[in-house]
Parts: sequence; C-alpha cells; structure tokens
Amino acid sequence: MFGFTTQKALAPRRDRLWFHISFPSHATPEFQTLSGLAAAWTQSTGPLPNPAEADGASLSSRECTMKTSIVFLLCISVFPGFSQGRVVGEDETGFAECNVFFPGQVPPKGFTEPFHVKICQQYNKEPRFATLYSTKDKIPLYSAFKYTKPAQNKEESWLVEPQIDDPENDLHEMVHEADIVGTVANLGANQALTSDYVGSGYERGLLNPSLLNEEDFQMATYTLTNAIPLSPSLSRSWQRDIGRVVEQALVPHCSKKDHLYLLAGAIPSSVRVKGKVSVPETLWLAACCDAPEGWSLGLVKKMNDEISLVDLTVGELEKQLLAGVRLFKGKCGEDNKSQEKMEAILQAVSQIGSGEQVGTSDNQEAKDGGLVRRVAGIIATPFIKLLELLIYVFVELVKFVFYFLWLVIKRVGCAVLDGVYSLWNGVVSYLKAISMVLISIPYDVGRVIINIVLGFLQIVQDVASLTYRILRIPVGFVLHLAAFPYQSICAIPSVLKDMATGIGGTFSLVINATATLLHGFYYLACHIVKRFVPKGSSDD
Repeated sequence: MFGFTTQKALAPRRDRLWFHISFPSHATPEFQTLSGLAAAWTQSTGPLPNPAEADGASLSSRECTMKTSIVFLLCISVFPGFSQGRVVGEDETGFAECNVFFPGQVPPKGFTEPFHVKICQQYNKEPRFATLYSTKDKIPLYSAFKYTKPAQNKEESWLVEPQIDDPENDLHEMVHEADIVGTVANLGANQALTSDYVGSGYERGLLNPSLLNEEDFQMATYTLTNAIPLSPSLSRSWQRDIGRVVEQALVPHCSKKDHLYLLAGAIPSSVRVKGKVSVPETLWLAACCDAPEGWSLGLVKKMNDEISLVDLTVGELEKQLLAGVRLFKGKCGEDNKSQEKMEAILQAVSQIGSGEQVGTSDNQEAKDGGLVRRVAGIIATPFIKLLELLIYVFVELVKFVFYFLWLVIKRVGCAVLDGVYSLWNGVVSYLKAISMVLISIPYDVGRVIINIVLGFLQIVQDVASLTYRILRIPVGFVLHLAAFPYQSICAIPSVLKDMATGIGGTFSLVINATATLLHGFYYLACHIVKRFVPKGSSDD
C-alpha cells in the first residue's frame, strides 16, 4: 500500500516541501529510494512557486504558512505513532532504558571501540530493542531483543538515525531518510542509507528479525541501524531459520518466556558494498534463558553456506568475536541447566538446520495440513487481494478527504488570520492617530500661552521704550514746541501785511517799468525823426 504525505519544513526566507512515500513490504530498495530522490530534487530546485508571493503578498502568505504549519505540527504531535532511536550518551549506564533486554540488565562486555555507538531503539515512546552500531563498518554488531510472538503485519517503513552522522542536530528520534535530506550535516557519513543498497545485489537484511516481533516491536525493527547487506536468499534463510529456532526450539524450553534474552549479531568482513557498507562474513545468535533450569546457546550461519546452521556454546561463540567479549552476565544458567532440555533444544535446532519439521511424529499431518493451507491460500488469494484493494481504496479515499479538509481549514484559517491581521492593523493605526492628536493638544495650548506671554512682554517693552524716549526730550524744546502754534497765529497779520506790501511794490514796479519803457520808445522815436527828417521841411 502506498502512502503519500507532505511535510512543510520551515527554512530561512523560503518554504521547502518534503515528500515521504511509504511502500509495501515487497517493494525493492530501488523503488523505495524514489522518496529520497524526490526530496533531493525538491531541495535542489527550490520550492514550488507561491501564488500569494506572485500577487505581491509574500509576507502574509509566509505568515499564514507558518501559522498553519505550526497548527499542523501540533495536531500530529498528539499521535504517538513515531519511532525513536536514541543514541545513548557516554555518561549513561549501558544502554539506559534499553538495559531491560539484557540478563541482569548488564550489556555484553568487550565492545569498546570508539566507533561503536549504543542505540536504544524505541517506538511509541517505549524501548523495543537495543543495538550496538559500528560507524566504521556501517552495520550493527548486534541487536538485543526479547521474543514477543509471531508478527502479522509485514509493512516496511525504513528509518535512519540522524544523531549518528550529526550529533549536534536537534532530532532525537529516528526519522525517514527522505525527511532529513539536506537538513542533517554529513548524512550517510557514519551510517548506511537506502541508496547504498540500490543496484548492489544486496538487500537490507534485518539482524533482529521482524518476524519475531509484533506490532510496535516489529515496526521498530525497520531501521537501517538494524540492517545488514544480505543476498535475498540469505536474508530469507536467516529470517526463516532464526524464526523457527526461536519459536520451535528455544521458547518451548524456557520456563519463563519473558526471561528469554536474544542477541543477534554480525561479524564484519573486508568486503564493502559500494566501498562503504561492510558485508558480514558470519551471522550469529546467542540465547539465554535466565530462569530456573536455565540454559544458554549459540548459533552461527556462514555467508558462504546459506543452508547450514551450526550450534555451539556461548563460550565458543565468544571466541569467534572480539578478544575479551562476554555476551551474558555470569554463565547464564549453565551451572544448573537441564541436560535433557539441552538435548531437546539441540535436536530441534538440528532438525531445523536440516530442513526437517520439528516433531517427526507429526510430519505427515503437518504435510497434509500444509497442502490444505496451500490450496486454501490459492483459493483465498484473489479474495484477499480484492480485500486489500478495497482497503487501499478506502484508506486513500479517507486520506484524500482529510487532505481536502486540511486544505479547506488552511484556506479558511488563512482568510480569518488575514482579516484579523488587517483589523488589528486598522485599530492600531486609528489608536495611533488619536494618540498623536491627543498628545498634540497640550503642546498647541502651551505654544499659544507662550505666544500670548511673549506678546504681552513685547508690548510692555515698547511702552517702556517710548516712555524712556519721551523722558529724554529737552524742556526748552518742549516749550518751543508748545509755543509754536501761538507764534504761528500771531505771525499771520505780519505775513499778510508783508504780502500786501510785496504785491503793491510789484504793481508799482510794473507801472514804473511800463512808463519807463514807453518813455524810452518815445525818446527813440524822437531821435530818429530828428536825424532823418530834413531841417528845411521844418522851416516850411
């Protein structure tokens, strides 16, 4: 069943869209890595264009996206269905809360290399198993777990551990590889990724088999820190043989099932997948029944012999591992173990290793029952597939409805938030304008009062200056100025008299001038006459 989800990751000055695709259990690594390629393509090409930014409203769009993304993250955070793979700190004892998967809560001794990383694998906030991971070989050295019961669900959802590559990041839980592409520094430097398996001929084999776990315990096994490179046939053989050994040989002979401690491990080799991930040369399983009449047992499967399954003691197994390794605390039931119980376990393991069905007396019934089950399976397969198709369609329809509702809520929420934001801006602007006016009123009143006082002081200054100038005028000048009107009036008759005298003298002068002129003309005429008129004529 395919699931398609989107996740908004807020990045500086832009939006980033991540894709996560969950695939069915039969999907190949090549097909599943499309998730990572989609995320990488999104990161390299940038985000999809935002219509709001194209319209010039990028700020409000980003604010709306941020608000709705926060609401979305808060909504999904209330659901507990996520995996956590906490890297155990050096200051913590053993594997911290995952010590419960070891007898006496004491992990194996002797694994002390600096590139060994302790991981407490969790799911739904509960410890599910413990893993010792080699960042040098990029495979788990062992995974410690307890048997729950055979699994029913085979859906795969592979995860990675960000803190192995980037201890400084804020991701304290396992996440899908596609969700952290570009956000975790040196991703893949210390651990294997899905891309390391693509086209290599190897698949991600589970060291802690998922078939021995149920529900949340099974979901927690699908992490690349629990995966080793195995050929498809060897992966199936490992899962099948270990599953049958645990269910048919170990669990029935341990008086307390919850006291059956299992260690599944791998011995790295020099062969590398793509020059990075080590291909194990040996797979091993160590079991400890820490109960009355307890026992311990080791099993080894070589890479070059997929069929064989060799049993040996835990001490013999430890000699094939690193020097000084002690897998279980003390001798784990070896002191008081039942010889009959050990013989029954070894006989069951031998039958499983040779491909026989445990319990030979029931072989024929088992074969008949198996044939009936196969025939029933063939008949029921089309109906099962149809049911799976209907379930898939229903789930996709429900997801579409929820996605549609999410879009509607997002749109409505954005519109409401924008309206509230605009209303808030209007109220703030109005209050700001009123505040400025109210603040300016006392200022204007004070300015008017100051101008009135300054005007009054100017008037007083002018009056004082005028008074001072008046007081500086001489007394004699004032008296002359006061007598001026009287003297002017008194001088009028004299002036008129003088004017009349002047006018009379003028006429007299004119008359005298005229008389003189006429006398002159008379004298001239007489002189001319006397000169030019003959004297004889005068005698006549």
